[in-house]
Amino acid sequence: NIVLKSKNYCISGQNLACHEWIGLQASVIGSTDKSRVGLKGKIVDETKNLVVIETEKGEKRLPKKEVRLMVSIGNEDALLDCGKFGQRPEDRIKYFGGRQNG
Repeated sequence: NIVLKSKNYCISGQNLACHEWIGLQASVIGSTDKSRVGLKGKIVDETKNLVVIETEKGEKRLPKKEVRLMVSIGNEDALLDCGKFGQRPEDRIKYFGGRQNG
């Protein structure tokens, strides 16, 4: 399903790996650290190893290899297993290009 589309882009759950994550609403649905499960907010930064979410209680730095996120894209939600994307955002986008969201 196409959930965010304009003249220059089309983002769906299937191609989320090759798009920018910053600005998406997310909630932690799985983590090796159970205290992170349930955190919700907007993704405000991403590095090779971290996803940073702005929550009501401030920014939370989440190790990619330890979390699974449910992200909102338009009117739909998509699972984002961050552990599969241990690259810098610019490298991840190049690497996954047209591949589906692992």
